[in-house]
Amino acid sequence: MERRLANETHMSVSVWRGDAVGSFQPFEVKVEDNQTVLDVVAWIQQFADPTLSYRYACRVGMCGSCAMMVNGTPRWTCRTHVKKVLVDGHMEIAPLRNLPVIKDLATDMDPFFDKWVAAEGVHHPTLTRNDPIEALDPAEAARVESAAGIECINCSVCYAACDTVANNPDFLGPAALQRAWSVYNDSKNADKQAVLDAVSGVGGCHNCHSQGSCAVHCPNALNPMNAIAGLKRETARNFFRRRS
Repeated sequence: MERRLANETHMSVSVWRGDAVGSFQPFEVKVEDNQTVLDVVAWIQQFADPTLSYRYACRVGMCGSCAMMVNGTPRWTCRTHVKKVLVDGHMEIAPLRNLPVIKDLATDMDPFFDKWVAAEGVHHPTLTRNDPIEALDPAEAARVESAAGIECINCSVCYAACDTVANNPDFLGPAALQRAWSVYNDSKNADKQAVLDAVSGVGGCHNCHSQGSCAVHCPNALNPMNAIAGLKRETARNFFRRRS
């Protein structure tokens, strides 16, 4: 049951300290109006313990770098108000799941971006910079599919939410596969086969169990499951084309 804040003056906050081996450290923080979880972390670092490590940049939900686990759920801390997550006057803040912990609340994002590249989520150009700019129809079906995941900012919330990633370290993950689907459907992409080859192998799209945590927790309301379903369909078609 969520506790009302009307008469509360302080909250108890447990913050993860250390790397993969560590423990939660308790802090007492004053409750303020319109306070976000990132405000709480910043207050602790500024006034209680300057050695606390964490990551943030824009503070307005544009960069995604402040993503952390709040009461076991991956969130953008800059957009998460304390009153929505405080339970019985207490809150727990930890680094993102499924990523190596550098220190405290800061994780190593390299594995996440390495998989983004491994999924061929990179552009294979059909033209050079010396060619005229190609006109595109935004209403074209493939273009609509390509643009569906354009608001992904690689915050890794979906990656942290994914139980398949937790149980299969080779799984490319929702964000990487969504990016691969966008590239595959881009009419300016010259190598669709490279994308299909990348996502059909070990750790590819067919490892997804369709549990939907990625769609539930995406702060931008994207649905990587749609992209993964599209990749499953196209890789299956590609398999039978090659065998015929």
